[in-house]
Amino acid sequence: MGSRLESGTTTLGPDPLGPEGRRRLMLAPRPRESAHAPLAPPAKRKLPLAESARAVDAVRPIYCVWELTLACDLACRHCGSRAGKARPDELSTEECLDLVRQLAALGVKEVSLIGGEAYLRDDWVRVIEEITQSGMIANLTTGGRGMTAERARGAFAAGLRDASVSLDGLEETHDRLRGVRGSFRAALDAMDNLRAAGVRVNNNTQINRLTMRDLPAQLELMLEHGSRAWQLHLTVPMGRAVDEPEVLLQPYDLLELFPLLPKLKARADEAGLLLWRGNSLGYFGPYETLLASWMPDSHSAGCGAGRTVVGIEADGTIKGCPSLVTEKWASGNIRDAALVDVWERGGPIRYTRDRTVDDLWGYCRDCYYADTCRSGCTWMGDTLLGKPGNNPFCHHRALEHQRLGKRERIERVEAAPGKPFDAGVFRLIVEDIATSERPAGALEPAP
Repeated sequence: MGSRLESGTTTLGPDPLGPEGRRRLMLAPRPRESAHAPLAPPAKRKLPLAESARAVDAVRPIYCVWELTLACDLACRHCGSRAGKARPDELSTEECLDLVRQLAALGVKEVSLIGGEAYLRDDWVRVIEEITQSGMIANLTTGGRGMTAERARGAFAAGLRDASVSLDGLEETHDRLRGVRGSFRAALDAMDNLRAAGVRVNNNTQINRLTMRDLPAQLELMLEHGSRAWQLHLTVPMGRAVDEPEVLLQPYDLLELFPLLPKLKARADEAGLLLWRGNSLGYFGPYETLLASWMPDSHSAGCGAGRTVVGIEADGTIKGCPSLVTEKWASGNIRDAALVDVWERGGPIRYTRDRTVDDLWGYCRDCYYADTCRSGCTWMGDTLLGKPGNNPFCHHRALEHQRLGKRERIERVEAAPGKPFDAGVFRLIVEDIATSERPAGALEPAP
């Protein structure tokens, strides 16, 4: 299979690892911390709510991402939630259906069901049906291992019209990251089964030091299987991704990644596929307008958690974004309060409504784009450095450091404890490029 990105060029993109580094990392045994799926603790209940809502809290989410269950049939080595086992107190069918109606009343237009793996709940099709009947769009994000033709047909009959199948590189890379041999072929089969049932098929990909090289060839393969949209985002250091820090991109790797993205977009545009940059992949470099052309002002507008987005966990926990660390960002539970009350009066969910430039720190505090970007993805900054407001995974920032002969490097100094949605401790190092111990793109050893 030859890439059509550029005539006569390789089918693979830039490789930040090099051949020997890639071989070593591909063969690395699974860390002990990632060898099991931990049981999530019961939901935090009776969280305090503010006495009243403010004018700014009248903002309404248009998009909901709902972890329908934490049960999963894959064992992904980069999974932020360490999915595998269902939560001990997941919502009943009736509680789910009531929550759907509350989402519609709140003004949500689209609901994405995620996991774990949503289809491992017996009532997942019923939830899709209720979402559709309530006037909202239902879609699904899936690893696809068990997306049979029968399941696909049932989901379509219930109202599912869009599904995003996760693909992380080509077969060898994908199977290594997903932790199950054969998961790549199963994902392609899932795409075919969904398309045959009438569901529009999309893809999503985590970009890291293993997948980056595969992106051009992966695009061609997705087109062969009828993909219509492709969301790209960075692997974030949460959960199992903390256990293998060598897989994570370094901030300076963005200097190799971003020149590839316009080529991918040109090929995608030619084929009628929407290339969609996720919020962790930014910001404000020379390709910003091109890559954010779907945004109202054709540039990043900062984090939408708690403003345009609401996240739900399978036990009824409400967060501004489903990816944020639960212990820190849980804002209430649907079993304790109405959704609208948690949305308007939950403490952590108000974060992006209240923050100003003065809440930023480090490089982001004095950046030219500070008041617009607000450090980009809250999930990335908070998980990596322990508090939001400073995010080194920024193309503009990497270019500015390069202009000064510098680069930023992250280094894990403390492992994650091995719980769902956990984080480690990283430090951020600014170093001279010319005197770095390793050239840009070299494999960083595990601490």
